[in-house]
Amino acid sequence: MTATEPDGQAASASPDGDILRCEHISKNYGRVNALSDVNLRLGRGEVLGLLGDNGAGKSTLLKILCGFQPPSSGRILLEGREVTLKSVDYARSLGIDAVYQDLALVNQLTVFQNMFLNREVIRWPLVRNGIMRRQAREHLDEMGVQLPSVDAPVAQLSGGQRQAVAVARSVFSDPKILLLDEPLAAMGVKEGAIILDLITRLKHEGNVSVIVIAHNYAHVIEVCDRINMIQGGRITLDKRTSETSAEELTDMVVDEYRKALAERQRSA
Repeated sequence: MTATEPDGQAASASPDGDILRCEHISKNYGRVNALSDVNLRLGRGEVLGLLGDNGAGKSTLLKILCGFQPPSSGRILLEGREVTLKSVDYARSLGIDAVYQDLALVNQLTVFQNMFLNREVIRWPLVRNGIMRRQAREHLDEMGVQLPSVDAPVAQLSGGQRQAVAVARSVFSDPKILLLDEPLAAMGVKEGAIILDLITRLKHEGNVSVIVIAHNYAHVIEVCDRINMIQGGRITLDKRTSETSAEELTDMVVDEYRKALAERQRSA
């Protein structure tokens, strides 16, 4: 049985404490209300699935959490301390990093060059390619990312391998919180399995807390400890994965569609 916050949004206890809390977050774009009084929490070492249909508010919340946009109201607490995430770089300095759908990898560069992009190992005037190559290989091996060679250009990798490199690069910077934006989007079963295995490995190691933003319920339920559903800019469900199912989540979205359709018909 889940507890309930005073504003009616569900919450469940976290015995290890929360590394991140969002309290009463809203975001307005002029007259458009993208988020309405969102309360979200992330436990230490937890993998949280943030699910919802297109336009539900998932991406808006991610942009706030990674420092790309400020909230219109509400507050964010990191390790119990209120913070103002004034930029992406500042959020990263606090230990919050994000991997987006476009990955921000440079196709023409090799795997190891992408792993060290903007933080190259240099002993003036030389770039230490040998050291970077070895460290990239060791880090990818530790994370279980199987690649033919760290000298391969990223453009030659599959979608799953590219996503794995992007995640590994973020983990290489030792974040406290990792935000994954639709990591399984447009992937086949084999490619998706690479990312699911990587998220599972991160969960078992417990060194980083993860929010997986997605709309594929069956996949996310496999690897997440807890699920939040966001609908119309609000968190409408907060349950442990053992307490819910893909069927329940699908039914919630279908019910939302039916209500929206009935509303349009009444307005016609």
